[in-house]
Order: sequence, then C-alpha cells, then structure tokens
Amino acid sequence: MSELKRTQLYTCHLEAGASMVDFGGWEMPIQYPSKIVAEHLCTRTACSLFDVSHMGRLVIRGKDTVAFLQKVLSSDVASLKLGWAQYCIIPNAEGGAVDDAYLYRFEEDHYFLVVNASNTDKDLAHFAKEIEGFDCTVTNVTADCASIAIQGPESEALLKGFAKVDTLTEAKRNALNILDFEGRRIKIARTGYTGEPLSYELFVESSEAIWLWNRLLELGAKPAGLGARDTLRLEAGLPLYGHEFGMDAEGKDIPIFAVPLSRFAVALGEGKDALIGRTALEEQTKAVEKKMYHIVLVDRGVMRAGMKVFRGEEELGYITSGTMVPYMTETGSVNRSIGTAYLKSDVKAGDEVQIDVRGKKLKAAIVTRHMKVDATHAIPVVYGE
Repeated sequence: MSELKRTQLYTCHLEAGASMVDFGGWEMPIQYPSKIVAEHLCTRTACSLFDVSHMGRLVIRGKDTVAFLQKVLSSDVASLKLGWAQYCIIPNAEGGAVDDAYLYRFEEDHYFLVVNASNTDKDLAHFAKEIEGFDCTVTNVTADCASIAIQGPESEALLKGFAKVDTLTEAKRNALNILDFEGRRIKIARTGYTGEPLSYELFVESSEAIWLWNRLLELGAKPAGLGARDTLRLEAGLPLYGHEFGMDAEGKDIPIFAVPLSRFAVALGEGKDALIGRTALEEQTKAVEKKMYHIVLVDRGVMRAGMKVFRGEEELGYITSGTMVPYMTETGSVNRSIGTAYLKSDVKAGDEVQIDVRGKKLKAAIVTRHMKVDATHAIPVVYGE
C-alpha cells in the first residue's frame, strides 16, 4: 500500500484534533471534534473553512492553449474573460466524463484548471495523449500552491475586513480577483462546493498556507471536514465524480447530460467542432435513457449509495449519493435523509417511489431540489412543508 499524500495544512488538522481518513490517496480530515452536523450548520449560518489543497491544480500555457482546451474541455473556453471562471467537464469519446473540473483565468498569459484529487494523474495522462500537435504545456502545480475554501453567509464580511477592501470580486458567482492580504498576494474566486451564495476559494503559495489558515481561524471562521463538505454538496444538489459522474453500477459511462447541471458546463456551438465526444454529446441533448434526480426518503430510515429504487414492482435505478443531512428549525437541529438517484428518464418531480433499504421498501419522493438560496443564505427545502 502506497503512503498517503498530505496537504500543506496536514499539521493544522492534527493540532485541531481532526479525524483523518484516506480520501483518494490523501490523508484528509473527515471531521473535527465539533462533528459533521455542527460543521454543516456552521457553514449554513456563519462560515467554515475547508482544506481543498488535495484537489489537482494545473497550469496550461502556450500559443495553442485555447484551441487545446476547446478540444479537451466541454465549456466554451474562448468566451472566458480575464477575471472569471467556468465549470467544465473533461469528456471522453463516448460522451462520458473523464472528470469534472473548474477553469480559472486569473491572469492573461495562462489558464488554471482545478480537477478532482483522485483523478489528477488520470487527467494528466489524458491531456498528454491529446496535446500532440498543440503548442502549449500542462504543468502540475498542486505542490506549489494551496487552496482553502471559506463558505457561508459571514464569509464575505470576514474576507473584506481581512483584506481591508470594500469589494472582493464582482457580485456574481465565478468572479475572480487577486488581492493583498496583509502583504501576501492571494487569488480569490467566488466559487465553492457547498451551494452557499456567499462562497469563496483562496489560492496561495504553499509557504503561506498555514499562515492563511490560522489567520482565517483567528478572524472567526471554523474548520470543517470532508463529511460536512459531502452533506453540504448533496443538499445543494451538486454532483460528485465517482457517484454522479464516471461509471454506473454496470460499469458503463454515465452520460454527461444525465446530470442536469451539465447544461451549464457544455457548449456545442461555434469553436467546439474538435471537442472530444461532441457527436455523442449532441445525441445526449435529444435524450438520455436515465438521469439524475433529487430524492427524499419519506419513511424513517437512511438511504445510501447503491440502494435500488422502485416504482411498484418496476426497478427504476439506484441511489448514487445519500445520507442524513441536518437543517435548523425553531426548536433546534433536525436530520432528513436526502440524496441523488440515477433513474429512468420518464420519472418526474412529485412522483412517489420506493427505496429498498436492507430488504424493506420504504416510501420516497422525487423532488425538484433540496435547497434554495437568497442573496446571502442557503435555505433548506423540506418535503411536505
């Protein structure tokens, strides 16, 4: 067994009493002594810090960078203006996802791509195969810089005070900036994986990572681990590679357009003729056999990934992600079992279905969403209320 990798903030997690786990070959905090429920609720009501330095960070530069990225990324890279980011997918020839990623354009002369930690080596090998004939390079800078996500309704005010500015970025998701934080040059993106309307990710040189983490804690943010990161993204309806993207339970590619969020990540217009998997993706825009749906367990129990979903005696598909997720009421914290399911495409929001939980079929329902947002807060949408 190979030795687990560690982020630049590993010692900070140990000092904070975090429970560490193997996550995609990285030794990462699953939770701190505060526990997952408290970390989830802190993100929704105040602000939390997440170490996301395990994610792969790649720099692409050279004369043919845009042409290369137009081929290997699903988004319209040519339309990405300086100071903005875009969600994208790395497609394969069959219209499945090699990975999903985020592309940032902080500076004029290069692009910055963040990929999933467990897929970094695979993505690099894929790019190495496809870059032949293009005058550009892909460099893995994961070890050179760290990334910290600060998410939640109090994150903006905290960061403004820290940087002593009135504006962090433009007031839209995916806006970018480079700011001075107490003499350190830090890249800031209005992005994140929690669904929070006020959410930021900071990119800093590795040598400054521990300083930045500790300063953010001093200013009032609380640390949160991978457990809360998963419950938050699930409540927000965000896909996770290996669950909603990648291979299905039968070992087949999950079509990219099976994930509704893909409509924001895939461009098939002018300039995308060379896109890998374009023909398959065009077919997917017409129809896919199965799609991802938001699902809630109505009966008492907990849904988990892999559980089968039925409509009467008809098997519709299975749960791709599911767990207990907390939300606040006037009397305190309450848990609900929510998830995402990969089901036949004739399913509609409002349909009642059943989930096979340990041999017992429990009542469940298809819903349009688990959460909505206003300008500053994420608000749970609770079935039946």
